[in-house]
Amino acid sequence: MNLPNKLTMLRLVLVPFYVFFLLMPSVPHHYLAALIIFAAASYTDHLDGKIARKRNMITDFGKFADPLADKIMIFAALACFIQLGLTSAVVLILTAAREFAVTSVRLVAADKGKVVAANVWGKLKTVSQMAAVLVILLLQYLLELNTLGILSFGDAAAVGWWFHLAGEILLWISVVFALLSGIIYLKQNFEFIRNAR
Repeated sequence: MNLPNKLTMLRLVLVPFYVFFLLMPSVPHHYLAALIIFAAASYTDHLDGKIARKRNMITDFGKFADPLADKIMIFAALACFIQLGLTSAVVLILTAAREFAVTSVRLVAADKGKVVAANVWGKLKTVSQMAAVLVILLLQYLLELNTLGILSFGDAAAVGWWFHLAGEILLWISVVFALLSGIIYLKQNFEFIRNAR
């Protein structure tokens, strides 16, 4: 297994760790811990692709495993956000529907001997999702600091409402990117849908 694929696998290994901290409010600074781990995992997504292209280490395994690791990262974060009351289940449902549709086309293409890599729209979708998660984790950590008395924002309830709204807006922007990239992806690979048996 080459270095880019190892980084992809590391991204998967980090998922349970940020989920653990995210769902453990009894742990001091748990949002900060989740933020650092998620940021590290997100950076591996940038790094593995950069190394693979620079050193000509692109593999079929990487083309499948890299987007799969991204999906698991995002789904885990969204599921935790739903449990914490930070977003609506609709965000996860629409995101998952897009991913299942695109993955289905990839599987049909693979059956015909073609590996379809992610396009630029898919990369924009992933970046918008990771950025939304990182900002939400940061905002929640600031609220946690406010609760601990380390920072003071004044009316905690009002600030919490604005932070929640900002997070929701960012997630819905990522949903728009997800749906748009999904439609473009399906259109570009319609031959596999039309010829599927």
